[in-house]
Amino acid sequence: MIEIGKYNALEIIRESSVGLYLGDKEGEEVLLPNKYCPENFKIYETLNVFVYRDFANRKVAVTLTPKILLHEFAFLQVKDVATVGAFMDWGMEKDLMVPFGEQRQRMEVGRWYIVYLDIDAKTDRLYASNKIEQRLQNDNLAVAEGDKVEVMVMHKSDIGFSVIVNNIHKGLIFENEIFTDLNIGDKLTGYIKKIREDNKLDISLQPIGYLKFNDDNAKIIYEALLESEGGFIAVTDKSAPDEINFRFGMSKKAFKKAIGALYKDRKISMDATGIKLL
Repeated sequence: MIEIGKYNALEIIRESSVGLYLGDKEGEEVLLPNKYCPENFKIYETLNVFVYRDFANRKVAVTLTPKILLHEFAFLQVKDVATVGAFMDWGMEKDLMVPFGEQRQRMEVGRWYIVYLDIDAKTDRLYASNKIEQRLQNDNLAVAEGDKVEVMVMHKSDIGFSVIVNNIHKGLIFENEIFTDLNIGDKLTGYIKKIREDNKLDISLQPIGYLKFNDDNAKIIYEALLESEGGFIAVTDKSAPDEINFRFGMSKKAFKKAIGALYKDRKISMDATGIKLL
């Protein structure tokens, strides 16, 4: 079945005066209009296209890049407000509607909102919802402590920023752990710092191992390894003091103590060639 609101890998079935007809393994076909057709193609060649419904409510394939996919969140701008709802720019020719019943508050032209792309089961039409909290759940977590996750900044509170985690869960970045400017709609890489008894997620914007160090020199070395190619640096406890100071800004004695702690905590490995991140 050709799914709307998603990318579909479809074969070119035949050419017509209005475009190329693409099909799936089940025999369903969809039109790729002329303006989206590649200059050179072969019948039965596979194209990766986005499918949605056009102004006549027909499935249509396009090579445009949508700003949001089905069952995901995005930060979009309102282009117009009509009698049926608000219409947002999502990169398609046909704007994305947010029905009034799916708005937390009445949307305004020109303003940006986080929305969720959903599909109406009865009409098979795509629509957006600004009631994002209803689309998040923490009852059945698909993450564990230490996991690397994708987050979107949802809103600011007195204690930090609420974020959407992997398009499924809700999490929180505490104010005292934020060392950069955050804005609503920002997409970032985060880490699951802690899962509380009520399944609330504490999110860090830095790798968890980095945050657990008590020694500042260990932090410096670990961060340098994170930024190095392959997580490797060709420096050992046998290296010259001047080289250690040049690379890390610390004495050889402090360096040896720090890498000893990192090795003990199984955060690095060491051999005659250098130190490597585990």
